[in-house]
Order: sequence, then C-alpha cells, then structure tokens
Amino acid sequence: MKRQQRGISFIGLLFVCVVLVCAGILAAQVLPTLIELQNITKAVNRAKEGSTVVEVRTLFDKSAQIDDIKSITGKDLEITKEGDKTVVAFAYTREIHMAGPAFLLLKYNGKSK
Repeated sequence: MKRQQRGISFIGLLFVCVVLVCAGILAAQVLPTLIELQNITKAVNRAKEGSTVVEVRTLFDKSAQIDDIKSITGKDLEITKEGDKTVVAFAYTREIHMAGPAFLLLKYNGKSK
C-alpha cells in the first residue's frame, strides 16, 4: 500500500513566508508609534501636576524634549478641571505608508489618570 505524502508544498511555503514577512514589516512600523504613545501618556501624567494651563503645557513640552515626542506638543493638549483635579487629554493620528496609495491610519487618544 502506497501512503500519500503529507506536508506543505513549496508554493504554500512561499505564500506563508510572504505573509509572515509582510506582518513583520507592518509590526516593525507600528511598534515605534506604540512606544511613543507610552511616552506621551507618561509625559501627560507628569504634566498634570502643574497648577495652571501654561505650566501644564510647559511641563509637557519639557518632557516631550526629553522623550523625543514629535507627534504632539503642549498646544495640542486639552486641559480641564474635574473637581479639584487637573485632567489632561490628548488625541492625534499617525499615517504609515504601506505601498503605492495605501496608508495605515492609526488614531491615538488618552487622558491623565
């Protein structure tokens, strides 16, 4: 009795490799934006300690220089008061060019704790 061979064909292997490489390239482009989001969140939480709007924006801009944040500035922050607590919110988008006319649009937002 002959047994039929099992496994993946060469064409199937190439297809799987191409999909994995594309996913890896996409992940390599998205990862820096996620790291920047974490840095922005930390800077916002540090900046909320300011007592005035100008002071909050200045504290954020100083933290942004240290952490190399380029997506937003202190002017882009929404600063409000909830009771006696200062709340700093932010929202921004990032575009990543994929190929030809295709872009990946990432929308980030958050606020201080």
